[in-house]
Amino acid sequence: MPRSFTARIRKEDDMFIAECLEIGTISQGESVENAISNLKEATELYLEEFPITKNKQSLILKFQA
Repeated sequence: MPRSFTARIRKEDDMFIAECLEIGTISQGESVENAISNLKEATELYLEEFPITKNKQSLILKFQA
């Protein structure tokens, strides 16, 4: 079943950087669309190697520094 993930996009110089917040994969592209497409591919490849199991739990903390 397909899963949904959150991507954070930022621009650095002439490239867009995309990061999957839940998995931690990062990719880049010359456009937002290209960066997202590359991030999807990188995340799929990562999950093939390191699948998410139902027993895995994560803790998300928000803090200010």
